[in-house]
Amino acid sequence: MPKTTSLDLRQQVGQLLIMGFDGLAADGHLRTTLSTLQPSGVILFARNIESPRQTWELLHDCQAASALPMFLCVDMEGGTVDRLKNIIAPAPAVQEVYAARSPRIYHMHGHTIGLEVRALGFNTDFAPVVDLGFEASRPVLTSRTASADPHEVVAYAREFLRGLKSAKVMGSGKHFPGLGEANLDTHKELPSIPKPWKKLWAEDLVPYRLLHRQFPFVMVAHASYPDVTKDNQPASLSKKWMQEILRKKIGYRGLIISDDLEMGGVLAAGSIEEVAVETLRAGADMFLVCHNQELVWGAFEAVLRTAENDRRFATHITQAAGRVLQFKKRARELHEFASQPQAKVVQMLKKLVQDFSRVVEEYHS
Repeated sequence: MPKTTSLDLRQQVGQLLIMGFDGLAADGHLRTTLSTLQPSGVILFARNIESPRQTWELLHDCQAASALPMFLCVDMEGGTVDRLKNIIAPAPAVQEVYAARSPRIYHMHGHTIGLEVRALGFNTDFAPVVDLGFEASRPVLTSRTASADPHEVVAYAREFLRGLKSAKVMGSGKHFPGLGEANLDTHKELPSIPKPWKKLWAEDLVPYRLLHRQFPFVMVAHASYPDVTKDNQPASLSKKWMQEILRKKIGYRGLIISDDLEMGGVLAAGSIEEVAVETLRAGADMFLVCHNQELVWGAFEAVLRTAENDRRFATHITQAAGRVLQFKKRARELHEFASQPQAKVVQMLKKLVQDFSRVVEEYHS
C-alpha cells in the first residue's frame, strides 16, 4: 500500500470517492472513468445485478481497473433493501429478525448476508441501519429499523456486524446522527428534526456511542438538526456533527462517509460540485456519488480544482486520503478477492438464506 506522499493530488481525491454507475458490465466508458479517476471504491445496485457470475465479473473488472484495493460495496440489509433477492433468495428484514429477540439470530442474519455478498465479490456492506424505529419515521424506514429502544438497536447491530465480519465483510453504521424522527425521505427532501441535544444524546446517538469501535464506516445523513447546529444545514455538511461530535465527543476513529450526494436532501443545499467540496471540508473522509457518471466526474473535478487553489483544503484532502490508505492497509477484507461463484455455491447460498428465513418465521409462530 503506497503512502499518501507517493500519490499526487488527483490520486488522493480519487481515494475519497465511492461511485456508482449504470449497466451490467464494465464497458469502455466505465473502464475509462475507473482508470482515470481511480476511485476508492464502487457501489452496485439492483440495476447492476443480473446473475451471480455477472456480478462477480463486474466487480472483478472494476478492481482490475484500479491500482489499489477497492471498497466493493452494496446496500444489503434484507427486506426492502436486498440487492440479491432476485439472484439468490430474499433475506428477512431487520424488523423480522429483531422480533426473534435472539443474539444468535441477529448474528446469523449478518453472517448469512455476509456469505452472500462475499461470494459475489463484495467486501463492504453499508449495513446495518441503526436509526431508531420511532413512529415519525415508520412510513419512510418501514421494516429497516429494529426498535425504538437504542439499547435493543445496539444489541442487534453488534451481532449483525460480528456476523458480517465472520464472513470477511465490513459493515457500516447509518444514518448518523439518526433518522428515527425523520418524516421525509432524504432521497427526495431534507428532513428537519427539531430534537433537543439531550434527547439525541440519550436516544439516537447511543448506537454510535456504544459501537464506535465496531463501525468500520459511519454514513452521515442528509437531515438537519436545528436545535444542535442553530441552522438548517444537513449533518452531511456539518463540521459540528462530524468533527466536533462524531470525532471528538464520541471518539470515532473509522471512516466517515457521506450518504449519496445525488439525493435531494443534500442537493437542497447546493449543486453536487458544491456539496462534494463541503462534505469533505466539514469532516467527511469519503463521499458517495451513486448513479450518474457525469455527476461523478463533476464532483471529482470540483474537489480537485478546489484543492489545487486552496492550500488548507488540499491539506485536508491529503489527511483524509492518508486515513483511507491506512484503513485499507489494515483491512484484510480488501486483500482477498472471492473466487468465481460456481452453480453449486449459489445453490448452497440459496438454501442457506431460505433456511434462515424459515428459522426467523418459526420465532414468529
